[in-house]
Amino acid sequence: MIHVTTNFNNKTMEYEELLNDFKKLLKKNNLKFTIQREVILETLYNSDEHLTPEDLHHLLQNKYPELKTGIATVYRTLSLLEDSQVVTSLSFGAQGKKYELGVKIHHDHLICTECGKITEFLDDEIEKRQHVITKKLGFKMTDHSMQIYGICKECQEKENN
Repeated sequence: MIHVTTNFNNKTMEYEELLNDFKKLLKKNNLKFTIQREVILETLYNSDEHLTPEDLHHLLQNKYPELKTGIATVYRTLSLLEDSQVVTSLSFGAQGKKYELGVKIHHDHLICTECGKITEFLDDEIEKRQHVITKKLGFKMTDHSMQIYGICKECQEKENN
């Protein structure tokens, strides 16, 4: 029987631990810890969505208007976090990237090319097959990401009406 999981709200790390790691990362890169950078991290941690830098900036402006967090700060912080593998991104070509914090258990993505909706999933059979294939080909897998592009159920229903 095939078992597909689609709920990835549980985190593999508590926020305080992530924040401490973030402070160390900033120090290692000779960058100051600022409240703007912290709210970027906190917003990503508390989000269940995949966010563009613009989406994240908009959330920050609405929630913390007094901070005056610039879009450049959002981009630089996301770049640092991605380079350090704290966040992962999904590329949407000319539409840019969407980011998620990498403290969820491993999962893969279904991406709708019509509306941009992203559905997270984990399928044990696919995971097993990947290990079988890499072993058979003598390849040492260190990480992997699966992204399946297509049209979601809702967009298909709109097309049929």
